[in-house]
Amino acid sequence: MLNYLATFSGGIVFRFFRYLGEITLLLGQTLYLIFVPPFKGSRVLIQAKRVGPGSFLISALVAFFIGMIMALQMAYQMTKLSAEIYIPNVIAVSLTRELAPVLTALIVAGRIGAGITAELGSMTVTEQVEALQAFAVNPVKYLVVPRFLALVLMLPVLTIFADLVGLVGGFIICVFKLSISPPLYFTMVIESLELKDIFTGLFKTIFFGAIIALVGCHQGLNVKSGAEGVGLSTTTSVVVSFILIIMADCLFTTVFYFIFQV
Repeated sequence: MLNYLATFSGGIVFRFFRYLGEITLLLGQTLYLIFVPPFKGSRVLIQAKRVGPGSFLISALVAFFIGMIMALQMAYQMTKLSAEIYIPNVIAVSLTRELAPVLTALIVAGRIGAGITAELGSMTVTEQVEALQAFAVNPVKYLVVPRFLALVLMLPVLTIFADLVGLVGGFIICVFKLSISPPLYFTMVIESLELKDIFTGLFKTIFFGAIIALVGCHQGLNVKSGAEGVGLSTTTSVVVSFILIIMADCLFTTVFYFIFQV
């Protein structure tokens, strides 16, 4: 039994690192081809429209309710200590550093990452990717680069809006439930936030966007077994993106805290 578990776990670890190696190779090709002509800015704009305006409503809605939930949960304990005045501080720092970047990335991974895999997977199954290669068109340049740039550029923008909308959600609870005056709420938020809080959160989203794009494109370009394979790859894309986003967030949080003390 122990030998079976060791073999099974060893196989999982091997496949995980092999997968990371494949993603890294795709990342290298993508970064190289970004600077290789021809440059198709219109394709990047089309993908950016899908990522940004297309995902704004759902990410803003989630951020709004997360801000409200945080305020209510903090009020449960803070009112016992007569410290509800510090709730805006906690909401502001938690949203900008962790919750808004991570939740926005997870939402985009579920919505856009799955769509990328399904789209490219369908092209792979119907041999459209092979057709591109037959016409001397690099699939990575034509399909991966625009999606990579769109996600890397638009995810920080979505996170900024999520920060603002989440603060509005906290504002509603603090003002109408906890009787904190609006000027005091915004004063506490501004005093508690520093530029490093905002930029550390936005910095992480650049890598989250890269993860979503690379995983989605990799799964889509390596679909097997027809329509069933497209569904399986789409599910795998979302799950792997979630895991890698959380792992990357843990890594960056550890680095920022223990090395830079922020």
